Amino acid sequence: MSNPTSFYKNITPLNKHSHANWSIVGSESFAFAKGLHSAPLTAVEFPNAAREFSLVFARATEGLMPIAVMGVRAGENLFVGADGKWKADYIPAFVRRYPFVFSTADEGKTLTLCLDETFAGCRQNGEGERLFTEGGESSPYLKKVLEFLQEYQNHFHRTQVFCKKLEELDLLEPMGAQFKMPDGREGSLSGFFVVSRDKLKKVPAEKLAELAQTDELEMIYLHLNSMVNLRKTIARATLQPAAANA
Repeated sequence: MSNPTSFYKNITPLNKHSHANWSIVGSESFAFAKGLHSAPLTAVEFPNAAREFSLVFARATEGLMPIAVMGVRAGENLFVGADGKWKADYIPAFVRRYPFVFSTADEGKTLTLCLDETFAGCRQNGEGERLFTEGGESSPYLKKVLEFLQEYQNHFHRTQVFCKKLEELDLLEPMGAQFKMPDGREGSLSGFFVVSRDKLKKVPAEKLAELAQTDELEMIYLHLNSMVNLRKTIARATLQPAAANA
């Protein structure tokens, strides 16, 4: 799986002095994510994401996390067109939060709101949504951004709890997929984990009841049902030249 943070180029902590005159112009282009092979997900996103993407699990620096599979070749996002348009109904929150992100130096105890200063929508001429008011306070726009990222962070932590429970119950198994490209070359997709249906059937009744009470059992079945989308993603790759998203 690819590095999911690769589209952030110059992450800088927001500062009311150095960014006093900065503003953001919105864009419908997702060209920044054209090399995003997979995107981290939070559990709350499963119902929407499972309709279009395969939801699997992969190990990251934060531990095991669910991801949406968006390509089968390195540096390729099959859901971003050559025109930068997003080619799916659902856009993962990880992508939607760009160009903003939280950074931390103490394992999440303190979070700093940062901005990728290379984002094409950054302005210093008054155009767009200001980040700070004339008095140096966070603008209404920036407050909404902060609320969104805080909510994302809360869901992220709940998702970590969900993933730890899957590991504690020993429900995961490695999985890979093989496919053939139009030119005859064979490819493979590996490095991820899925819930084993056989292992799930052996979970004690009281543990299954706990998973049902917390809606985690629903998340498991959404994940399992989403695997049918993997064939669609592979089919999309075989119809699209590798250079299309280069």
